[in-house]
Amino acid sequence: MQTPFARRFGRVFAVLALIGAGTTTAQAAAATPALQSIVPVPVSVTPSAGVAFPLVSTTKIVTEAGSAPARQVGDYLAGVLRPSTGYALPVSDAPASVPPDSIALLLSGAPASVGAQGYQLVSTASSVTVRAQTADGLFAGVQTLRQLLPGRIESSSAQAGPWSVPGATIVDYPRFAYRGAMLDVARHFHPVPTVKRYLDQLAQYKINNLHLHLADDQGWRIQIDSWPRLATYGGSTQVGGGAGGYYTKAQYTDIVNYAASRHITIIPEIDMPGHVNAALASYAELNCNGVAPALRTDTAVGYSSLCISKDITYTFVADVLRELAALTPGPWLHIGGDEASATSQADYLKFMNKVLPLVAATGKSAVGWHDIAKATLPASATPQFWGTSTSDAGVSTAVSRGSKVILSPANKAYLDMKYNSSTPIGLSWAGYIEVQDAYGWNPGSYLSGVGETAVRGVESPLWTETVVTPSDIDYLAFPRLAAHAELGWSPWSTHDWTAFRARLGAQAPRWVAQGVNFYRSSQVPWDTGGTNPGTCTAPEWSASQVYTGGNVVSHNGHKWTAQWWTQGEEPGTTGQWGVWTDNGPC
Repeated sequence: MQTPFARRFGRVFAVLALIGAGTTTAQAAAATPALQSIVPVPVSVTPSAGVAFPLVSTTKIVTEAGSAPARQVGDYLAGVLRPSTGYALPVSDAPASVPPDSIALLLSGAPASVGAQGYQLVSTASSVTVRAQTADGLFAGVQTLRQLLPGRIESSSAQAGPWSVPGATIVDYPRFAYRGAMLDVARHFHPVPTVKRYLDQLAQYKINNLHLHLADDQGWRIQIDSWPRLATYGGSTQVGGGAGGYYTKAQYTDIVNYAASRHITIIPEIDMPGHVNAALASYAELNCNGVAPALRTDTAVGYSSLCISKDITYTFVADVLRELAALTPGPWLHIGGDEASATSQADYLKFMNKVLPLVAATGKSAVGWHDIAKATLPASATPQFWGTSTSDAGVSTAVSRGSKVILSPANKAYLDMKYNSSTPIGLSWAGYIEVQDAYGWNPGSYLSGVGETAVRGVESPLWTETVVTPSDIDYLAFPRLAAHAELGWSPWSTHDWTAFRARLGAQAPRWVAQGVNFYRSSQVPWDTGGTNPGTCTAPEWSASQVYTGGNVVSHNGHKWTAQWWTQGEEPGTTGQWGVWTDNGPC
């Protein structure tokens, strides 16, 4: 919560009462060595002391000969590296042996342990070689390679070198095959470029699924030819009013294809039988009383329901699922199923028992919020746990019948929860989620009756009641998305908060170069490129001190000036008023 408006101009002289959480740190991170700053942390890293590969103007990228998927990964890597280095980095088929001064992406010779999504990366003085069994594995290895280069490699404009990759052998593969994020485009519509930007961000942390929440009470966001008013009318508004919007089939296909180029699968969700006011407003016949309600722009939940007794309801559902499945090459359709308070228990079970076979008829497998586990699920169906407890009878029963579970506990994984009471956007019904909270749970043993082998993976939902811009997405997703990515990818044996926070802090230059508006949590020693703040003449900001002697402090390697009276604001987390000015490195 920000300082009240009246206080903003209340005092020209800044009196700083800065009180933070007891677990914070005020020290800036020294530059963390590249091999110790990878997120998610790899399974195995063996450094080669005194060895480094220089990326120079003559460096080339070679890919598995004759493999179009490997060539696509090579082209992607070149596209990342060319803007900042200014180098040509030509991409061509690899010869029989790896040539000097090259980055090689090969689909042979990887250890069997890396499986379908892992890789081996070997960097020497003359080459970097990524080996994998699939292009998915090569792509994951490329994400690690990016993090072995300085953060400014992510810049969209030419930067000064030199560029160097430390010598090492890395063997790496994921803990869970499914690592996901969800973006709600129904509460606030987010256009294609915003979704593509998010896909780029997900890819670099080895997240391989994006679940799109395409319909809710406040808006319908996908063109359905057999029910055209869903998009043209049901998509015409959003939370708080405004024009809303929807994806044409061509635009949705563009998103699907772009995601595939980032080795990400799109999972579309049409929430039902609740969260359907946009559909009910578009077609009166979907209502039990035959009367279409008004469009809604508020954030209330639990009041809408499809008419369970009408045959046209299931014609509608079948049509929507059929058209959506035809557009979606991935294996899943998400049918929602949560917060159906306006549907009786008997009607809910009747609805699910009719709709689950409709999903199967499209050739897809059903995913739904864990509420669907109240029905008798086929083993192919995946309940997605979103509760705040650590047990659910329906989920454990579904697991006993062969289902696997996606874990998204709202008090750990929901990216739309605020970090603390002072952060400017987000919600708090599931509690505040600081970075340590997002990192500090074990998906393999979190839910009673759901062991490691029953977990399909971890997903980070981002609901958008308060999220309007790409900058808003950045602020809520980063750095917590990186924490969840590590939970999904890295072995539990590597889980260590102290080590993770240092590696996370080392991501800051990368995000700055990419223009990511990340939340600068005081729990993390961010690498800001400055020196230790103790060398500043300004007093060092501390979570446990109150300052009354001026308006300048040092924090995370920079000097900061408070522009007006404020309380509880950490330098670098300025919120909506822009309380602090960053005056540069100490």
